[in-house]
Amino acid sequence: MTLFLQASLLIWVLVTLLWIWSIMIKNVSIVDLFWGFGFVVVNAFYVFMSGELNTRKIMILILVTIWGLRLSIYLASRNIGKGEDFRYQEFRSNYGAERYWWFSYFQTFLLQGLLIMIVSLPLLGISMSSISGNLNLLDYLGILIWLIGFTFETGGDFQLSRFKRDAKNKGKVLNSGFWKYTRHPNYFGDSAVWWAYAIFSIAAGSYWQIIGSVVMTLLIIKVSGVALLEKTLNKSKPQYHEYIQKTSSFFPWFPKN
Repeated sequence: MTLFLQASLLIWVLVTLLWIWSIMIKNVSIVDLFWGFGFVVVNAFYVFMSGELNTRKIMILILVTIWGLRLSIYLASRNIGKGEDFRYQEFRSNYGAERYWWFSYFQTFLLQGLLIMIVSLPLLGISMSSISGNLNLLDYLGILIWLIGFTFETGGDFQLSRFKRDAKNKGKVLNSGFWKYTRHPNYFGDSAVWWAYAIFSIAAGSYWQIIGSVVMTLLIIKVSGVALLEKTLNKSKPQYHEYIQKTSSFFPWFPKN
């Protein structure tokens, strides 16, 4: 609990500084760039403050750092220089620019900090484990699932970015590559990565902490990921309805005829 509270304080300081910066540049979108990096910070804090290093801690340090930095760098390359995301523009318009500056602190920055702490619970469970840190069969299963998830997430993002860069594809639906087997390969991959961390946590003898992976999956499917994007794409792309009929929503599977 002490380690968790110390990490929470660290994240609170960082999101507060980020919020101050967002006021200065009038762009709340920068909070999205912090999402992946926030987990890198929290996990590194857990690993180095929890005592002696072992093989499992080193492995999770490597995997979380690769995943988190890749995500933040990708979002930065996609968003920097393009202004504030339309979601935050709508919030700014609805609440009024004169009060959204302080409202965004609670609605966006503190909320993201809280979610980082909840979702990162499996990482805490791994670092605080008192059993052997040598890798076992479950750990190797976690590595396999992480590799699958990271491949889908990274590959899906790359293919989508390349698709959008081609002006000929404007208004079209990407239905090849990873996107042929699931409508959301990046979200599926993200969820798989976090279930890999849950498996590592179980291998370390920490069980209830996998609630963080459950929360992450619910966020992806029901809140800010799949549900929100599907609603938007159904309105903006007429071809998307046909794509829905053929392609699995989340878990990869062969397309229907």
